Amino acid sequence: MKAKRRWNERTRLMLTLELAVVLPAAALVILSAVHLNEIQRDRGVEAAFQRDFNQVLAISEKQINEKASDVMDDVRVRFPGEGSACVETMDRLLADHPYIAHVFVYTPANGLTLRSQPSRLRDASFRAEADQISSMTTGWMQAEYKDDLEHLEEMTKKGKPYYFFENWAPRGEKHLYQSGATFLVADAWGEKKAIGGVVFDAEYLRDQFFPDMLDSLLSHQEERGEKNHVAMMVHPKHESTPLAASAKWDGGEPEVERNLEGAFPGLTLAIKLPGTTLAAMGQHFVRTSFLILGVISVLLTGGIILTHRNISREMALARLKSDFVSNVSHELRTPLSLIRLYAETLEMGRLKSADKYQEYYGIIRKESERLTALINNILDFSRIEAGRKEYDFRQTDMRELVRNTLESYRYQIEQSGFAFEEKIAEDVPPISVDREAMARSLLNLVNNALKYSQDQKYIGVNLFRDNGSVKLEVVDHGIGIPQGEQQKIFDKFYRVGDPLVHNTKGSGLGLSLVRHIVQAHGGEVVVDSVPGRGSKFTINLPVVRTSATKAALA
Repeated sequence: MKAKRRWNERTRLMLTLELAVVLPAAALVILSAVHLNEIQRDRGVEAAFQRDFNQVLAISEKQINEKASDVMDDVRVRFPGEGSACVETMDRLLADHPYIAHVFVYTPANGLTLRSQPSRLRDASFRAEADQISSMTTGWMQAEYKDDLEHLEEMTKKGKPYYFFENWAPRGEKHLYQSGATFLVADAWGEKKAIGGVVFDAEYLRDQFFPDMLDSLLSHQEERGEKNHVAMMVHPKHESTPLAASAKWDGGEPEVERNLEGAFPGLTLAIKLPGTTLAAMGQHFVRTSFLILGVISVLLTGGIILTHRNISREMALARLKSDFVSNVSHELRTPLSLIRLYAETLEMGRLKSADKYQEYYGIIRKESERLTALINNILDFSRIEAGRKEYDFRQTDMRELVRNTLESYRYQIEQSGFAFEEKIAEDVPPISVDREAMARSLLNLVNNALKYSQDQKYIGVNLFRDNGSVKLEVVDHGIGIPQGEQQKIFDKFYRVGDPLVHNTKGSGLGLSLVRHIVQAHGGEVVVDSVPGRGSKFTINLPVVRTSATKAALA
């Protein structure tokens, strides 16, 4: 009867990765599909409103900037030239444009000439505003006149003759937003040698320009056949209080906002649905989504943890494989060198006594047996890793198998100075095993006992029946194994961190092969050890293999 061992480590790793990655993804798709019919309509409406709102705000910003540019064009074409700018001409310009609070012109030769609406200078707040504009503009122009002149010339060539700036006009303890613009001013010969400027009236912007503009924007939607279900407002970028709002604005948080650029820097245009919010419309979707995300997060977290653990294990295994190659190279080289050395000595006939001949023959046999055992371990391990290891199960007398195996190894045990004790019970029944594999398992355990014992040189082998299983024990009085490493020693390539272990030749495959072989027989191998007091390895084999075990090995 032949059977293959169960999945190898690589197969189990791939299965783990699939469970860690595919399972959460599949859960996400399934749960999303279950809720899709319920939330599809609300999600569609919400997404459509978001797109429409952004489009409306973009169009509205463009129209606001165009309106401000038209107003500035009307002022600029009537702005006095550099040589004719005086109190009379600038006051006349202010009288014709009451929505303008201040006008100014600056040249390095003449400095700043600023005029404000004469009728409003009786207001202390307005006078403070004029003083602020004058002081700010003078300092600004003195420091940056040349750069501003070049910048305005470049902008004028591109068809954008204005540089807009923001200002906050003092009104008692508060400040009102106002916008201004600078542009080039020509002299009598048409050469632009001065910088002119206009500052909008703060109250005009708040009370007239923006309210009218917002109402106009919303009325255009109705003219295009669109139902007007939105409200809009303008507020300072860093404040939520509206500077101006449309008639239907009912407070609350805006749905979509857009920072204005161009004529009104520092302001934000906002839009929302009056009487409701998109959040309320999508409330069911949000609750469901959070529940799904919570479940998926747990699954993903578990998957990530599993993946991390397996990757860490594989990385550690890669390091152990590197050590394994080095150890095996040394293990193969040493017996081969000894065999060659003693064989050459025998071939040359340099020995004088028969005892020496026997000693050298024994050394050659011992080293060849060690070499054979190592190669067999490596070959078995290679077959196991590739999933090609097959076992030939036959009804076997375990008493005879253990006796013969130990008898072939008895000479090496006694030559190493070990006290050897063998206890084989008479009531051990025949069981179905692979003779060669079980013999190799026993020899690996005995060989470990030989290698890792110091002063207390003792090896005991016990075979007995225990209820429904047969137990094979290998006992030594060696260095022992720390509690924290007793499970790790069965991992491939793993070697205990004790200095004696690392100074002793070995590949780190013996116990791993023992575990694979015993598990393939439907049994288990356990260790009971105390550091400094020795170890006991126990192989438990079922007397009758279950159908589940047979199926797993098939």
